[in-house]
Amino acid sequence: MAQLIVDGHTTREIVTKIGLSADTIRLYVREIRESVHCPPRSKPQVLVHLLMATEQVTPPTTDRATPQLNDAQQLLLQALTAHSNLRAVALDTGIAPADAQSAVDALLHETGASDVTQLVVLAHAWGLLGARTTGTMTRQANQ
Repeated sequence: MAQLIVDGHTTREIVTKIGLSADTIRLYVREIRESVHCPPRSKPQVLVHLLMATEQVTPPTTDRATPQLNDAQQLLLQALTAHSNLRAVALDTGIAPADAQSAVDALLHETGASDVTQLVVLAHAWGLLGARTTGTMTRQANQ
């Protein structure tokens, strides 16, 4: 189930793929979130990061070249794995809240990721995110 989440499948797609009810899938997802101390309302990229950082799911391999991120882009990437709202990402990175979405869009363009969740998956595959989550990262995810 966790692998399907990392692969970007929605609840509806998971229901179709494995044949369980939507309520059962939601229960399993809640249990997965609890197992990695991921808040219930956090965005998928936070859950995906925690699943890979705690080694519950192995990051996929990719043939895409690892992008050379500058310090600001690396900080933005880290913040996206810890926060579910763009304002918190902006505050954590020192980006003006009005400029946060354009900074995220630029990072997505730079890495070739289609969305933030795919960016997190690729970043793990490239080794740009640590192998283990820290107490700070878990605490930030709760914000």
